[in-house]
Amino acid sequence: MALASTIHHGGDDGIVDDLDTVRGVARWLQQQNESLAAEGLAVGDLVADEELRDAIIGVRKAVRALFARVVSPAPPSPADAHRLMPADEALAHLNAAAAREPVAPQLHWPAEGAPAARLLSAEADPHVRLVAALARDAVDFLSGPEREQLRACHAPRCVRYFLKSHGRQEWCKPSCGNRARVARHYERTRGTTAGP
Repeated sequence: MALASTIHHGGDDGIVDDLDTVRGVARWLQQQNESLAAEGLAVGDLVADEELRDAIIGVRKAVRALFARVVSPAPPSPADAHRLMPADEALAHLNAAAAREPVAPQLHWPAEGAPAARLLSAEADPHVRLVAALARDAVDFLSGPEREQLRACHAPRCVRYFLKSHGRQEWCKPSCGNRARVARHYERTRGTTAGP
């Protein structure tokens, strides 16, 4: 979700892409420090460059295309609905990115505590490990039960996907709900005052 949400609405300026520059990628990686550490990746080992930016954006395009498939027949996010990767191409891209890092499950069992599975990698390139980890996380999400709660927010100017947390939730956050209600009110009152 964090990767898909790097495309969002930026106020009156329209759609913002947090990964539109190498500097933006470096900033986003810093924000993901905790989740990257859980994958065994240290942000300090990741030097953002154009090649890494392109690889991350490729995974994001695949993820957003597959998110659009999940929410169908409802419309996809308007941010990229006009340029979505075909679903079969997105699936192939995501699987290829996940397969770039061969991993083996390892059992970690501390003397005090519960056992936990970790993935052990022989891959030395942190860029390959990062892109593969992003793709594996997307594979896990898209094949898991949370997928059923995925929705595209259709409040005016919103372009995010979100996980529906309760039965009547229609928007990603309360401010989107407020914008949608204001827009509906405006349309109703404009329609009654415009006349024939």
